[in-house]
Amino acid sequence: MEDGPNYVDQLRRWETAGGVWKVLGEEHRAVTVALYRCDGGEEADRFVSDDPRVSQFLAGRTSSEERPPSTHVTAAADAEDDQLRDRDRDSQGRARQARPRDRLGRPLSYGDVGVEPVSEEPLPPLATISYARELLVEGRPFSAHEVYEARWKAGPDSERELWQGLAQLCVGITHAERGNRIGALRLIGRARRRLETYAATDGPLYGLDLSHIIEWIRDREREPDNGSWLINQPL
Repeated sequence: MEDGPNYVDQLRRWETAGGVWKVLGEEHRAVTVALYRCDGGEEADRFVSDDPRVSQFLAGRTSSEERPPSTHVTAAADAEDDQLRDRDRDSQGRARQARPRDRLGRPLSYGDVGVEPVSEEPLPPLATISYARELLVEGRPFSAHEVYEARWKAGPDSERELWQGLAQLCVGITHAERGNRIGALRLIGRARRRLETYAATDGPLYGLDLSHIIEWIRDREREPDNGSWLINQPL
């Protein structure tokens, strides 16, 4: 494989940070993709690529807000080593991220011992909430986000605001624990708006106290530097 920018990893990291990408056009097998910030939708960057991996990742989608045709595309990949960009595969031939990560989702060197990866398969709603809660207690908000993201990608459109909001809240907590409070505030603001939108519907809550979750977010927005966000988190 030729050296060059790994735009697939860039798109995945952008989604993880709460940003949005959109396909602007395609000509002579080269696709133009724009990256938009998570606060207000301002275009932050764009690139043109004829890398077949990009086309495979897009899978016909024109925006990151469209559901992938597969069960879900994980937002956790961050393979930067050219020799290991082709990820391991499981017994069913599906790609699995080979690079180890710490409890906050940061990539470690190959060969280091990281946290146990979570399954990419979506769980039922109640099991999703229970497993994500266990991960948060263990100090693993990034892994909790992956569990919620799997539910969001596989769930009905009517529940998208709920699961995506919960996933974004976990990413916000991840950013806060990494020391990026500005990025964290942007993410939890988006999470709050999604959860407020869902709370106004008659959609199932699966035992979640959305009022409490939303109020917790507002407290963090008012006092973002008030200690670890993992302490007394509402999930």
